[in-house]
Parts: sequence; structure tokens; C-alpha cells
Amino acid sequence: MGWLDALKTRLEREKVVRLVANDPALTAELLLLFKVILADGEVKTAELETFRRICRESFGLDPDVMDGVYEYLNDFAYETTPAQAAAVFADLPMERRQRLLDHMIAIAEADSDIDRHEERFLARIADMLDFDITEIRGG
Repeated sequence: MGWLDALKTRLEREKVVRLVANDPALTAELLLLFKVILADGEVKTAELETFRRICRESFGLDPDVMDGVYEYLNDFAYETTPAQAAAVFADLPMERRQRLLDHMIAIAEADSDIDRHEERFLARIADMLDFDITEIRGG
């Protein structure tokens, strides 16, 4: 029965990759969230855990079967700038853009230290999403 479990896992991974690949807004959001993790030059456990929690709770994506999604995002990242990814959200409702920014801030705050690179990245994306980062950070 081990082969059956392996097959189920593989099919689930492929299903998740197809789900992400077929949804440009989800792809862009996951890419931007991952770029927040990388903004300070370190991949921190707390940030990764927050990313996984967001994937599970907000998108219904099982973090245990996301290896293929990470590969897809890695490939996609080479072809896509943060500005291009944020542009996907230009015509989406304000609530959707707010949710993206909230997720990005949650990841940046996960390690209790928003580094200046993370802050600049968040400010740039917030501006592209038509938010004033000073309003978000409490003015």
C-alpha cells in the first residue's frame, strides 16, 4: 500500500501546482509573499511558518504538498518583477488588495523585526496597491 500513498501524494502535489498555475492572482500573491521572506536576505523560520499558515488558512493549500508550487514560484520569479506581480491586483477590489498587504505585513512581522529592506519592499508594494504605508504603520 506504500505505492498507493505515494501516488496519492504525487497527485495532490500536481493538483496544487495546477491550482496555483491557473490562478494568476494567487500566483502573484504567493510570489509577493515569498519575496517578503527574502527581502531582508534571510529565510527565517517564523516567516516561513507564517507563510505556511497563510497558505493553509487563506488559500486552502496544504503546506505539506507544496514542493511543486515552490519550484513553480521559483521559476516564475525569474520572469516576474514585484511590480508585475503587484500589477495583477490593480483591478481587484480594495478588500483583496488589503488582504494581500495584510499577509505581507504578517510575514514581515513574524520574526518581530521589520528590517529596512522589508519596510522598503512593503512600502513599494503598498504604493503600487494604492495604499499609503504611513497609514498602515500608524501614521
